[in-house]
Amino acid sequence: MGAPPRQIAQNKKARFDFHIEEEFEAGIELQGWEAKALRAGRVNIKESHVIIHHGEAWLVGARITPLPEVSTHITPDPTRTRRLLLHKHQLRTLVGQTQQKGYTIVPLDMHWTRGRAKVQIALAKGKKKVDKRHDIKEKDWQRQKQRLMKEKNR
Repeated sequence: MGAPPRQIAQNKKARFDFHIEEEFEAGIELQGWEAKALRAGRVNIKESHVIIHHGEAWLVGARITPLPEVSTHITPDPTRTRRLLLHKHQLRTLVGQTQQKGYTIVPLDMHWTRGRAKVQIALAKGKKKVDKRHDIKEKDWQRQKQRLMKEKNR
């Protein structure tokens, strides 16, 4: 068993805006300069989403900022569309579910697994405002409960 996965970037807003139904781990097709930028932590996946086009999954809107030392013979595109590597049965599941009303695919985080960059994606359904308010109340209550327990144990 290898080392635990190392976090590169996280999309915290995804769990707030969506009900997560099912999670998948996908590989990501990168260029050389992108892999170096990932190692430096220069990535943002907050505004990104996943689309299925011609039977392949694509990560759209992820920003990988190039390092200043990038080679002079290439022109890096920080927001290019990158292909995600999934098994055929996973793709079939995603295609079938996203055709249902209200389902979308969002990236949750990006991490290293055994030296390879991976993206944790999820099949998700958008939350309504009421659900978001409920989540905020629940989070506040949990925080308050922890404070009360801490004061009680002093």
